Amino acid sequence: MKFYVLKKESLVFFIIICIAAITAFVWFFVYSGSVPASRLEVDSKAREIHLITGEFKTKMDDGTEMEVYRWDPGTIFVEKGEKVDLKIFGVNGREHSFTIEGTNIKGTVQKGKETVVPLQFNDEGVYRLICHTHSQSMEGPMIGYIIVD
Repeated sequence: MKFYVLKKESLVFFIIICIAAITAFVWFFVYSGSVPASRLEVDSKAREIHLITGEFKTKMDDGTEMEVYRWDPGTIFVEKGEKVDLKIFGVNGREHSFTIEGTNIKGTVQKGKETVVPLQFNDEGVYRLICHTHSQSMEGPMIGYIIVD
């Protein structure tokens, strides 16, 4: 039969370790709730969504070059009635004239410049951000999607 002898120092050390473990356990479960990735302002300021214009180039087997343009990100999500400032920065392509389907919104994004489009959708649905400069099949088409829930 084996006996374990506990010294006073060992017992105190064991109690301290147990208290530390319990404290860490409680802290982890109390304070480790989900942390928001972003905060929405409570006041009337509009949420900013940033887009850029992007370009992909490739050489086909017959030697011709193909350029394809896109909005990046290609899909954004907006709440119904939410005020949003869509900030589009022109990275590739000299100019992109665009409309937002189902609205009267139109504009132009120029290379090296930012275009700000204030948005507020009152109806749910999918709204297409269509570039009219690159609408041909060999260049895209350059379409982004605004999903309103």
